[in-house]
Amino acid sequence: MNTVLTRLRSLLPVRADFTAMTRNPRRDLLAGLTVAIVALPLALGFGVSSGLGAEAGLATAVVAGALAALFGGSNLQVSGPTGAMTVVLVPIVAQYGPSGVLTVGLIAGLIVVGLALARAGRYMAYIPASVVEGFTLGIALVIGLQQVPNALGVPKPEGDRVLEVTWHAVAEFVRTPNWTAVALALGVAAVMLVGARWRPAIPFSIVAVIAATVVTQAFHLGGAAPIGDLPAGLPVPSLAFVDLSRLGSLIAPALAVAALAALESLLSAQVADGMTVGQKHDPDRELFGQGLANLAAPLFGGVPATGAIARTAVNVRTGASSRLAALTHAAVLAVIVFAAAPLVSKIPLAALAGVLLATAVRMVEVGSLRAMAKATRSDAVVLALTAVATLALDLVYAVVIGFVVAGGLALRAVAKQARLAEVGFRADLPGEHSEEEHALLAEHIVAYRIDGPLFFAAAHRFLLELTEVADVRVVILRMSRITTIDATGALVLKDAVEKLNRRGIAVMASGIRPDQRQALASVGTLDLLRLDGREFATTPEAIAGARAHLRGVGVLTDAPPQQTRTTAEEPAR
Repeated sequence: MNTVLTRLRSLLPVRADFTAMTRNPRRDLLAGLTVAIVALPLALGFGVSSGLGAEAGLATAVVAGALAALFGGSNLQVSGPTGAMTVVLVPIVAQYGPSGVLTVGLIAGLIVVGLALARAGRYMAYIPASVVEGFTLGIALVIGLQQVPNALGVPKPEGDRVLEVTWHAVAEFVRTPNWTAVALALGVAAVMLVGARWRPAIPFSIVAVIAATVVTQAFHLGGAAPIGDLPAGLPVPSLAFVDLSRLGSLIAPALAVAALAALESLLSAQVADGMTVGQKHDPDRELFGQGLANLAAPLFGGVPATGAIARTAVNVRTGASSRLAALTHAAVLAVIVFAAAPLVSKIPLAALAGVLLATAVRMVEVGSLRAMAKATRSDAVVLALTAVATLALDLVYAVVIGFVVAGGLALRAVAKQARLAEVGFRADLPGEHSEEEHALLAEHIVAYRIDGPLFFAAAHRFLLELTEVADVRVVILRMSRITTIDATGALVLKDAVEKLNRRGIAVMASGIRPDQRQALASVGTLDLLRLDGREFATTPEAIAGARAHLRGVGVLTDAPPQQTRTTAEEPAR
């Protein structure tokens, strides 16, 4: 219990976090205001896309944004509803309804807090870059396709498969085209994309949304459906939505949401570190902050949240230096919720679709994708597979598939490094001998050096190579260059020794290191090698043992060598 409390205290904010907020308050306040302007249409759009409505997106941006800023592990991270999380939530809404999503968010928050207490943040470093790039590309494709119904001005078809929903939306548009919605969506997206190249510092998303709203209101464009009524403020916190009767069936989606919240938040924090000098996030504290944010957001009707890469990047670029900027972003959005809900409710859904279409386009870094695809064939395969799995399945399955395939390809590459090479042993003879004796020894003794890892991925190829050895009397295995050996490798080595022994070939081993002995002993390989004293510390000792064996079977005579001068070379292992 004391350990848990100590761990919990280490995850809480410290005095330095608050001191940092007082150093450049003006710059942080300005950065927070800028991020809030960028975040407003995104929060509205992701709330609508999730199926819970624009108010859910705003509630998430305010509540989760504030708590993650205060308790998270990054000074610059901005959290809220994101496209990646929306992709996961759509099928959950379709299957379990709004109350199911809120319950899932609450459970996911508990899971992420548990991950923080278990110090799971450090394992983020093991996710391959090709998986991350494929994951991001897949998310961008899904976000773009999710906007098709609103961009075409048609009711969203039933279903949770984005490709199927998109197809039905296009079919409905062909029957009853709505060119007003199309013009608004494409116009907003074009303004954002062109404006970002022309003046990156200007938040063209809010400019485009305001312009689209003014145009639709001024010209009474009936084809542009508005968001609809929004509550004038955040709802009172409540646990009434928790449905304990379906708790068992909600565990699996909650695990998916928790995994995504952890993954995307830590990715975003890494991006923030890379954009600055001297900033480094605490991954476990970041998980703790995101866990608390996801515990609180559902109480106010919000959806699960993560760190938002795009908003975090805006925060950094506009000069943020402390958590005050992210807290300001949440406070500004809260003011908008309370003071401007009637105005926000008039924003056309098609305009929000345009914002998210542009966001999806900007998520795709063509240069990074091209570099990753050119790096190795394995990276290209993992990237493409992760992107397709994200589009066809869901995000968590996509990451798992990408991670497993990347791990398998990495194992294959490592396994190829294992080598079984025949080596000469003239330099390792403990004395100088006649050419006749050298020739006689070479005829009856063969030495192999095993290089690299001897584990399950390479072991069977090793067995095949070793048991095909020519008809000799002694095989010497030089094992000092084995980098790692597992139980499979030890079993395969035992099998090879037994097969050679059955053919009348004695196997001598030299240079077995202490770290190899446990695996070899556990399966009986070490006992087999020690049989009749056939394990030696060095290669010269193994050769001497081989000569003794050959004398014992009558292949060599006991005649002494012509010269017995000891070599000056250090015995090889």
